[in-house]
Amino acid sequence: MTINAQKLIRAVEEADSSDRLLDAVKQLAASGLEESIPTLIAALGYNNPGAAVAAVDGLIAIGEPAVQPLLELIDNYNYGARAWAVRALAGIGDTRALDTLLEAAKNDFSLSVRRAAARGLGTLRWHQLPPEKLESVKTQVLEALLVISEDPEWVVRYAVVTSLEALAIVTTLPDKISRITEHFQQMVSTDVDLGVRTRVRLAQRKIQQQQPQEIIYI
Repeated sequence: MTINAQKLIRAVEEADSSDRLLDAVKQLAASGLEESIPTLIAALGYNNPGAAVAAVDGLIAIGEPAVQPLLELIDNYNYGARAWAVRALAGIGDTRALDTLLEAAKNDFSLSVRRAAARGLGTLRWHQLPPEKLESVKTQVLEALLVISEDPEWVVRYAVVTSLEALAIVTTLPDKISRITEHFQQMVSTDVDLGVRTRVRLAQRKIQQQQPQEIIYI
């Protein structure tokens, strides 16, 4: 471990006020050092939302090296720390976190966690998957997003729309694209929230730009 990393980590561990803890975590997160991962993960469990936000941002910036440590510890967290961990995993988009994101998007009682997980399902790093598994996993994600699109909270449904749009653009199978566009047409007609309906129409236009011109939205 470098001297700089040791100094930054010690500052977090020795912080004697919430403000100093926040500043120390922000500095550690900004370093982008892999050595900071355990300390940033520990910060998710502190009773300091600002420090947790900074830790999440730092873990997302570090990316793939942070995924396995997060997954190994996630079941041992208290709920608050686990919620922050889900946000970090969603932001990283590593496919190793797929099961965790699916579970959180479907079942977490916090709308902000469901929203983050639903958004994360649309930003997965598909290139990490073996080619022979790619379409089956996309199907799994599609089925989940269609269910989650019935979430009672509009912010979660909004996140689902962005993820369905992303999935439609990266998939090559016409049947998946058709299912998404048909579902969007249904949401335009039935979703009670104007913001969600507006976002659906934007998604429809973006998908249409990526597809043959015979796909027409009414």
